[in-house]
Amino acid sequence: MIAAIDKNLQRGITLLTNITNEQYSDKTVAPYYSSIGAHMRHVLDVFSCIVNGVEKGHIDFSDRKRNTLAEEQTVEGIKYFEMIIQALYELETLDLNQLIEVTDDLGMGRVTATYTLSSALIQAHSHAIHHFASVGFIVNSLGIELPDADFGYNPTTPRVVNK
Repeated sequence: MIAAIDKNLQRGITLLTNITNEQYSDKTVAPYYSSIGAHMRHVLDVFSCIVNGVEKGHIDFSDRKRNTLAEEQTVEGIKYFEMIIQALYELETLDLNQLIEVTDDLGMGRVTATYTLSSALIQAHSHAIHHFASVGFIVNSLGIELPDADFGYNPTTPRVVNK
């Protein structure tokens, strides 16, 4: 599981190594006017919540650090990716089937449910793919080439061949 997450997160690192800070922090693309960096930082914040909550037995997805430097400078974004990937591999020593309390704000207040650690990781991974798809839209709008054809695609999504 961690290797699959790592493989996807490596796509983010590849993108960051091939764009400028200006492209990374550009907020001019409608309709949401969010940057590549904001999406990347957000994705990593969710994984950070897991890493930081495991030891306490409680993951709080609403308790995100929002490191603005990591969303404005590619070098800081890459450091954040590398830190999260290393921390995820450290989770491999744990029982991924252990039960853990997970809290998030669903828009009408905070809700807590019991997950397994693996289900929290799966949710964060799917969330990352979803945001990478949004990043793909921004990348395309800015005239940047995607790092690979699988960037932002869920493996279960059927491929449509453009003619």
